[in-house]
Amino acid sequence: MIIKSKHHLFYYTYFKFFYCKWKIYRHFTMVKITGEFLEKNLPILVISNHVTWWDGIWTMFLNIKYFNRKFHFMMLEDEIKKDKVPNNVGGYSVKKGSRSIIETINYTAELLSVKENMVLLFPQGKIESLLTPSIQFEKGFNNILKKIQNEVQIIFLVNLVDYFSNMKPNVYMYFKEYPNLDLDTEKMQKDFNTFYTESVTEHLQKNKS
Repeated sequence: MIIKSKHHLFYYTYFKFFYCKWKIYRHFTMVKITGEFLEKNLPILVISNHVTWWDGIWTMFLNIKYFNRKFHFMMLEDEIKKDKVPNNVGGYSVKKGSRSIIETINYTAELLSVKENMVLLFPQGKIESLLTPSIQFEKGFNNILKKIQNEVQIIFLVNLVDYFSNMKPNVYMYFKEYPNLDLDTEKMQKDFNTFYTESVTEHLQKNKS
């Protein structure tokens, strides 16, 4: 049985309105967000690269600024059992290679049937280096897409980090809506990697010394 997400009144409120912002402003010189969002009153699926445990906090920050949805994210069952806080702020479990993964897939589709919800997924399924040239989607990601029966607003998100001359790093978040509603995994992977490359190129061009 999977561990479903909770939104404990104290933890979620504290995390959303204080901890998230305080943590970012304490540890980073700047957060630069590039992208446009058109409100469609639909559930939102955020597909992102996965470079650090900070990804969830950054995405919640983006959610606060733009989407204003109830935040949900998938994480490994072993990790969610070690620390109860993520579960209380929207985390739910996945256990690779187990029968419960079917329940996780169904639960994700269920969350994405509610317009007030946002789900963050890392289709590569693991943390990878910022220097990774392209993102490879896991096969299981296709099963999630197949289960979604209603219209969702899909957002591509690319997170980048640079120090330049600062003691603390800068965070650069590039996002855009993905207009293709066919939910074809192979095409989505190709299109995400195109956006990933475009984001890196734009970042380098804007930050030339």
